[in-house]
Amino acid sequence: MVGRSFSGYERELRTLLEGDPSAVRTYARALPATERSEFEQLIDEPFLVVRGAGSLGFDLVAMRWSLSFPIEVKASSEPVIHFTAASGRANAQLAAHRAAIAKVGLSVLYAYRRIGLRSTESWRIFRGSEANSVGVLGLVCRGLPPVSTTREGNGVLRWDEGQDLSRFLARARSLLGPRGTVS
Repeated sequence: MVGRSFSGYERELRTLLEGDPSAVRTYARALPATERSEFEQLIDEPFLVVRGAGSLGFDLVAMRWSLSFPIEVKASSEPVIHFTAASGRANAQLAAHRAAIAKVGLSVLYAYRRIGLRSTESWRIFRGSEANSVGVLGLVCRGLPPVSTTREGNGVLRWDEGQDLSRFLARARSLLGPRGTVS
């Protein structure tokens, strides 16, 4: 089964990044107690999240202070999403994303929502392009695992290779000082 972008999962990620207290606290329940308060900082330091549109557009764009990144949302109950499924649309989309962001020095992030998980984090983050961004985004993206590629050059998301959403956000927060200055 190919991972598809479901609007409900886009909304879920959006409400988390926007710091909705109920969504953040519900998600934080799956985290170890020592990490909950760090994740709950999203309530006081949220992102502005804009929903993208278009067949090859980005699903979301998250912005806060000096950090912004486009996000493509994928969801599946399976541990692996092959971009060759569904006539290769996801491969074409990945190529289009890489071409678009290469011109402006950004990195596209892939957010993989694993459907049906209980008592663990359900979101993992991947870097969809080379980690050649500059500034805070470059520092954040260097720590992210890339979207895997098969020998044939097709994209693959492997759940076990992704970085937990909470860890990604903690790293981003640690790199942003007060009011967005780089630490």
